[in-house]
Amino acid sequence: MPRVFLIVLDSFGIGEMPDADRFGDAGANTIKSCASDPGFKVPNMKRLGLMNIDGVDLPDKEDAPEGAFARLAEASNGKDTTIGHWEIAGVYSPNALPTYPNGFPDEVIEEFKSLTGRGVLCNKPYSGTVVINEYGDEHMRTGDLIVYTSADSVFQIAAHEDIVPVDQLYEYCRIARGMLKGEHAVGRVIARPFIGTSGAYTRTPRRHDFSLVPPSVTMLDQIKDAGMDVISVGKIYDIFAGKGITESNPTTGNSDGIDKTLAIMDRDFNGICFTNLVDTDMIYGHRRDIPGYAGALSYFDEKLPLMLDKLHEGDYLMITADHGCDPGFTKSTDHTREYIPFLMTGAGVKPGSRGTCTTFADIGATVLDIFGIKPEFAGTSML
Repeated sequence: MPRVFLIVLDSFGIGEMPDADRFGDAGANTIKSCASDPGFKVPNMKRLGLMNIDGVDLPDKEDAPEGAFARLAEASNGKDTTIGHWEIAGVYSPNALPTYPNGFPDEVIEEFKSLTGRGVLCNKPYSGTVVINEYGDEHMRTGDLIVYTSADSVFQIAAHEDIVPVDQLYEYCRIARGMLKGEHAVGRVIARPFIGTSGAYTRTPRRHDFSLVPPSVTMLDQIKDAGMDVISVGKIYDIFAGKGITESNPTTGNSDGIDKTLAIMDRDFNGICFTNLVDTDMIYGHRRDIPGYAGALSYFDEKLPLMLDKLHEGDYLMITADHGCDPGFTKSTDHTREYIPFLMTGAGVKPGSRGTCTTFADIGATVLDIFGIKPEFAGTSML
């Protein structure tokens, strides 16, 4: 029985989609911005065909790429983590999840205050690192929760671990998740614990996402229902609210995620290991840090041969993304509406271009094809 290793390099877009201007993202190109930095060195992904993908306008294309490769368009109406991952797994989202550029309405905040018994600070779109330093002192003094959002469909709650123990913060997030339904059904409620002292507050790795449950059957459900393993690494479990997952492996960052994926590759299992490497998006993309983003991609590429060496006969390794977050894009610090790359290798893979696909769900269909399962969603296998 083959094993599939599907790795999402979070936000690694490869150029604006035709409707990018509708999202305010005309001109965005994550890979091109990263390639402008001298620290961008990805010879192993290049060898698989990264630079040969449709629309990747960069030099050093391979004469004979060793992997299968494609450019994928997003069929859903969005550019965020939840919608991107859901579409990879076969769920289309014709309607964008709600966002709050002016903060949450009074009725939402008042209900949250009533249910938690705590006050609320901020209630605006904010950088997560800035908001704790601007509101942290008042939070420490009053115990009020720092509630903020972003361009994504998120309700984020920040609290100092000395004021609100992490388990209590998680409970407040569950309360928010339970009340945010219908028109206010945000994609994720996110716990953002932090530590430190005035002027030097820092977020901890005990972040936790409380996501909507996918509204329809996913690739993960179908694999699990077939009696196989669905192993998540990183925030995959949170993104799917645990639906279709048989084992969860939280991580503290890309290095930890890569190490845990390598350890899983040493195990015998039947099914898929689905990994999200979040640092490219969370630490470097949103902060518009080109050298940091380029370095994170280069670090992954440096570790890629270790993964390739651990593939068994019949195994498949896939590399993709979920949206863009161009670190060179100056109009905003938000995600960017871009095509995503797809690379696939393994003994059973016929190298070469698969062109441009019309949906991320072709990834899910490809995974199911490997396991001999007919997808219960619209998608075309790239085998």
